[in-house]
Amino acid sequence: MFFAIIGFFAGIIGGMGMGGGTILIPALVLFSNIDPKLAQSINLLSSIPMTIIALIIHTRNKNVVYSLVLPIALFGVMGAIFGSFVANYISSEILKKVFGGFLLIVGIIEIKKGFCDHKTEKCDK
Repeated sequence: MFFAIIGFFAGIIGGMGMGGGTILIPALVLFSNIDPKLAQSINLLSSIPMTIIALIIHTRNKNVVYSLVLPIALFGVMGAIFGSFVANYISSEILKKVFGGFLLIVGIIEIKKGFCDHKTEKCDK
C-alpha cells in the first residue's frame, strides 16, 4: 500500500512536468531504506508509463513546443549516458548527498519564486 501511495504522488508530480523522481527517490531512500542507485533505477523504469500518458495529455492540450524537443532530447540522452556511467563509480552516500543538495537548491529557488511579484517581475530580497 505504501508503494502505491508513493507511486500515486510521484505520478501527480510527474504529470505536472516537475519530475516524479523528486518525490519517488527520496521516499524510497528515506522511508524504505532502498539504496539510492536502486531507487534511481526504479524511478527511471516507473517513469516510462507515467511519461507516455502525460505526453499524450499534454500533446492533446497543445502544451508541447516541438522545436525545443529535439535539442533537449538529444542532449538529455547524451547526459543520461554520461550520468549512468558516472553513477557506477560514485558511492551511494555521495549520490545521496548530491541529490539532497540538488533538491535543496531547487526548493530554495521555488520558494524565492513564490515571493516574486509577477506583475513587476521583481522579487523581495
